[in-house]
Amino acid sequence: MRLAAARNVGKALLVLLGVCALFGAPGWLLGGYDLLLLFLASGVGLAAAVYAYGDRFVLGMTGARELALAELPALHSTVERLAARAGVARPKLYVLADGHPRAFAVGRGPASSAIAVSRGLLGAAHPAELDGVIAHELAHVRARDVLVHTIAVVLAATLIELSRIGGVLERALLFVLGPLASAFVHLLLSPKREFAADRVAARLCDSPHGLADALIRLEQASELVDFSASPATRPLYTVDPFPDEGIAALFATQPPVADRIQRLRDLDPEWRERLRAA
Repeated sequence: MRLAAARNVGKALLVLLGVCALFGAPGWLLGGYDLLLLFLASGVGLAAAVYAYGDRFVLGMTGARELALAELPALHSTVERLAARAGVARPKLYVLADGHPRAFAVGRGPASSAIAVSRGLLGAAHPAELDGVIAHELAHVRARDVLVHTIAVVLAATLIELSRIGGVLERALLFVLGPLASAFVHLLLSPKREFAADRVAARLCDSPHGLADALIRLEQASELVDFSASPATRPLYTVDPFPDEGIAALFATQPPVADRIQRLRDLDPEWRERLRAA
């Protein structure tokens, strides 16, 4: 886990340094050292803003609203209990108003993070399933996956939005910037991160089956409930809610849900025998 966290911090640092270099290079070419410093300062400012406020950008982009402590006290209690087991600071809680069951985490790591859950998830998931989903997101927080997720989504969404300023050239710009944003996301996000988060979630919940059952429920919901959001947010969710078509298909970074469920069940190989005995 420490190695994964260090690797994620290194990725984030390289990306932010890359943003600075991307800004500084035109300054050097256009005006030498003086303009380089000006452009580089702009790049540093942008990189600092992405690091400090990227989570707020993503939460705003998804329409998440902060959940007051007086609202849904049982959910606050669940998050606080699991966060203590995970060894991370209690994340801020946000709610998504729509009925599509889903959740995601953003932030900078164990000391500063936020978890967003939808009304659909709160209404559909059994307590053990909700525990599994929350624990999965806390595993991403502990490994600092959220830092890379947040930066990747912010920059990918920015590239996609830049295509919209092209007017009649919008389609051509999207044809160029969409794959560029996709390549950037795939470079940063490995499917293995989901398997690792699933294993940690199983330990936090003392059972892999709550999360496994939740994955089944969330995958079924993605086929039954309409969903609409920026395709750049696709890597965030516990289970991918997007159809594999259009530009959203470029941002698929998660392993098949069936593989994740099988690996979780394999953590408790005797579960079928106990189920038959019951």
